[in-house]
Amino acid sequence: MTALLLTDARLAGRPAVPVDVLLDDGRVVAVAPAGARGRPAVVAAERVDLGGRTVVPGLWDAHTHLTQWALVRHRLDVSWATSAAHAADLVRDRLDRAAAPTGGQPLVGYGFRWATWPDEPTAALLDVVAGDVPVVLLSGDLHSAWVSTAGLRFLGLGDHPTGLLREEEWMAASPRIVTLDDGVADALVADAARAAAARGVVGVVDFEVEDNLTAWRRRVAGGWDGLRVRAGVWEQHLDAVLDAGLRDGDPLVAGTDLVRQGPLKVISDGSLNTLTAYCFDAYHGHAGPGAHGILNSPTDHLAPLMARAAAGGLRCAIHAIGDRANALALDAFEASGARGSVEHAQLVRRDDVARFAALGVTASVQPEHAMDDRDVAEELWPGRTERAFPLAELRAAGVCLTLGSDAPVAPLDPWVAISSAVTRSRDGREPWHPEQRIDARTALEASVDGRSLALRAGAPADLAVLGADPLAPGADLRAMPVAGTLVAGRWTHHAL
Repeated sequence: MTALLLTDARLAGRPAVPVDVLLDDGRVVAVAPAGARGRPAVVAAERVDLGGRTVVPGLWDAHTHLTQWALVRHRLDVSWATSAAHAADLVRDRLDRAAAPTGGQPLVGYGFRWATWPDEPTAALLDVVAGDVPVVLLSGDLHSAWVSTAGLRFLGLGDHPTGLLREEEWMAASPRIVTLDDGVADALVADAARAAAARGVVGVVDFEVEDNLTAWRRRVAGGWDGLRVRAGVWEQHLDAVLDAGLRDGDPLVAGTDLVRQGPLKVISDGSLNTLTAYCFDAYHGHAGPGAHGILNSPTDHLAPLMARAAAGGLRCAIHAIGDRANALALDAFEASGARGSVEHAQLVRRDDVARFAALGVTASVQPEHAMDDRDVAEELWPGRTERAFPLAELRAAGVCLTLGSDAPVAPLDPWVAISSAVTRSRDGREPWHPEQRIDARTALEASVDGRSLALRAGAPADLAVLGADPLAPGADLRAMPVAGTLVAGRWTHHAL
């Protein structure tokens, strides 16, 4: 690979010091004052004048479901529905404006959040607007689906008392929706990767609920040249990864390092909007056996599973949203000796914040979820929201933070996550629990996979070229302009 010299760049937070950045063989070779006489005497085949733009390490999204995000980008958006009737109207409008899917395929939508709606989502309500057209609407958190009667038949479920499928009931039926022809899926994923690169993204952790070892080896064989990927593994596919001798960070295919083995992913509880996040206290206004949520993976199963993965050289990524689920996930880390992360950590007891730090467990968080969930959290977790999405407390305790999106639950755009982490606000609303904000530098550092914002020599030449300094006072983080993205010194997005 030929060398590339980026001239007249700025580093984040240092606008007055222009630098030249030399890249070669996929690495940062040197960062020197612009035009410095001591600059390494390397003749670059390509020289790009950045005109004072800011260069930062390329951004990572630490939690995605990449195939689902690729699909959602082409599906009906019902995320803004304020009631079941409103969502049904959106389905009606879509069918009025465009032909229904052919071949008996369903109309699939995404993004509804029903926990605080004034009316119930039922199959009968969708039947009125869709008739014999199968309709399957995926919830914003992916933990439930709302299905018409024809949609239930498509899923092979027949009669259902409500048409609202939650947790395991939905997970068992979801392959009929999420499974695509390999060629179609791979093309959509490649397109989604290009869109992510346009936002400065150089890598993702992919927790797609499938055989990721097979899927990503296929994509590499097909010439994958997009983002870096850490491919997570689910329990049902763990044997294949361990039998292949793959440890955390190993390339899935010899000779290429773009796609590497990621952690074991386990879902220990549900979600807030589906009323299944596992909590010490009952959801407000709810009683009975399910009023505290659902524990999907009890500790006596989770800890041995994590110990097995750890013995095979894998890290563990444990989904935990409710405070009781977080406490139990930390118990499992302590019992198993595994290393890794709790994914989400949305409601955490203060004693458990300290345990995160003591155990060295990373809090892999999605700040945009706080903006999506602030109202439902106040309704269902009253008196507890001062410890919901506790980014500042986790940071102050010395916990390692990584930011992500959980795409398609939130957009695969790290600047959205960074903005929410820094402002705790969206759409002009007052900040929600502003005491849990973190500063822009901390949020950016939690989004660049541990790289130094100073662009140290020897680091991978994975960079984002920005049209503004994200550490400047008043920077519009959510709309951060991205002029270019490089992976291993190769342009994956170029708009200079």
